[in-house]
Amino acid sequence: MALSPAMKKYLELKAQYPDCVVFYRLGDFYEIFFDDAKQVSAAIGLTLTWRSCVLE
Repeated sequence: MALSPAMKKYLELKAQYPDCVVFYRLGDFYEIFFDDAKQVSAAIGLTLTWRSCVLE
């Protein structure tokens, strides 16, 4: 299983700022992943969605 280049970059950024919520821009949208997504969705009442971040 290999991570996509975008997900690798996100994880590098998250490692640099572990105490921050990282909003990651993908195209026209900002995405929030993993525990950050759970934290933000609970705080502001968003519904979480999911898609694979691994290359097949």
